[in-house]
Amino acid sequence: MKSFRLAVSKAINTAVTGLVLLGAGALPAVADTGDPSSVALTPFHAQYTAYKWDDDVGNVEMKLERLSPSQYSLTYSSKVSKFFLSDKRYEHSIFTVENGTLVPSQYYYSRSGTGPDDKLNVTFGKNGSDSVFVESEDDNYSLEWENEIDNQIYRVDLPRKLASGETTTDYHFINYRGQKRHYGIEVVGEEKLNLPYGQLNTIKVRLVRDSNTRETFAWFAPELDYNLVRLQQFKDGDEQGDIKLRSYVTLAENP
Repeated sequence: MKSFRLAVSKAINTAVTGLVLLGAGALPAVADTGDPSSVALTPFHAQYTAYKWDDDVGNVEMKLERLSPSQYSLTYSSKVSKFFLSDKRYEHSIFTVENGTLVPSQYYYSRSGTGPDDKLNVTFGKNGSDSVFVESEDDNYSLEWENEIDNQIYRVDLPRKLASGETTTDYHFINYRGQKRHYGIEVVGEEKLNLPYGQLNTIKVRLVRDSNTRETFAWFAPELDYNLVRLQQFKDGDEQGDIKLRSYVTLAENP
């Protein structure tokens, strides 16, 4: 029984980690100008259903809010459970748009549920410095800031690149563990999906990482402003998790 609980716990943790890696949530509306540096972010609230072994195991939400003419708040939350195991996660990013570039300011991550809890704070360029300051429950340290973004901002940037016709791109970022990471993204084709939200024509992309054991695919719908509508991860050929868009609404502009 103990080994079975451990196996299921690892499966859920791997699945939710996959959702954290590439979005696990919708992306804001973008202006299709042919120039990915042209940013038009529309506040939104998106909800997804999470699946594991074809079972509904929880919910995922993403919300983008405008705090000022150039500053935004992006939040992500997930609550997943299978049998007697659970995993609850939350991410919050504050960033600005400066001359068409998305610049991170503050990033927060927390995780609770089965297994150890975890929290992380990342501050970019505090007091005008060129460092990234990382605070966790176990350690505090700084990293040289080499224009990395945080763990979420590429969820906002990728749609505008897809809208402009780009088929490959890559991102350097600080992940939810406070580590520098790099992933490539490539378009692999087009596909029509039947989702809880409805039927959508989508662009399918693949996350390119150094590991050969894991594969992550994501689907974006041009008719929904290139928002992410599905995310699926495999490990050694077995599905680890799958989220599908259930609802999406734009929010009233603030400042």
